[in-house]
Amino acid sequence: MTYALHQRQRGVALLVVLWACTLLAILLGGYAVLARTEGLQARFQFAQTQAHYAAEAGLMRAIYALQDPQAPQRWTPDGRVYPFEFDGAKVSISVVSEVGKVDLNAASPDVLQNLFRAAGMADNAAQALVRNIVDWRSFAYTPPGSVPNMTYAQAGRDYGPRHGPFGSVEELQMVLGMDPAVYRKVASQVTLWSGRQSPDPATAPPLALQAIPGMTAQQAQAILAARLAAPPAAALAGMQGVTHSIRAEATLADGTRAVVRATVRLQGNRPGALPYAVLRWQEGDGE
Repeated sequence: MTYALHQRQRGVALLVVLWACTLLAILLGGYAVLARTEGLQARFQFAQTQAHYAAEAGLMRAIYALQDPQAPQRWTPDGRVYPFEFDGAKVSISVVSEVGKVDLNAASPDVLQNLFRAAGMADNAAQALVRNIVDWRSFAYTPPGSVPNMTYAQAGRDYGPRHGPFGSVEELQMVLGMDPAVYRKVASQVTLWSGRQSPDPATAPPLALQAIPGMTAQQAQAILAARLAAPPAAALAGMQGVTHSIRAEATLADGTRAVVRATVRLQGNRPGALPYAVLRWQEGDGE
């Protein structure tokens, strides 16, 4: 009897030890997985940070190159891509002068309509959208307590037109009739900082180039081809404007990628003034 009880106690003790060992193995395995996951996250965050700062370095490189004291070495702000290497990252940089874009606050109605047609809108939809844009940016007095705009209210909007200049490019999405797919196409082609009724053909990106009155698709393609084929010195001859949009994309050896975009105004070397001012800052390719 005593022997049997002793054997049972030994069996229970062995079972407890086995369960304890199993639990310990599970805990150690979980800790190892957690440590590995945290290590991967740390490496990913480090790589993302490294890529981000490489992209920012690309922006700084572009700002300097746009003001290079040696004119033949200045970069041309017409969208062409300039490669750059920084701390093991490959950086691709492109610069577009804002005078080549369609100004939401200054562009004539026919320029706006041509832009939306080039982006794939039907004529009637483009005409209606342009009327709404002109209404949005045009001053009009709204009495206190009144409905901002009955058309917007009927469309389920709880706001009406600004009746003043656009405050941001993103605000274009609020205009009645602005299709999201069309906005994604034109967001990089419009600006608030050119002050021109029509884009400058010397720097205009493809859709903005087609928005110029009288410009055909074939003429636009010919201008783009000639622009890319021209040497920098010749291309710079017709450049104007001091406000530019810069896009820098950095890619590390392991494929980690970061994109930084900024619109900057160059302010020269005036005493007491910063060399440039940032008007718009975006990270990633989302509009």
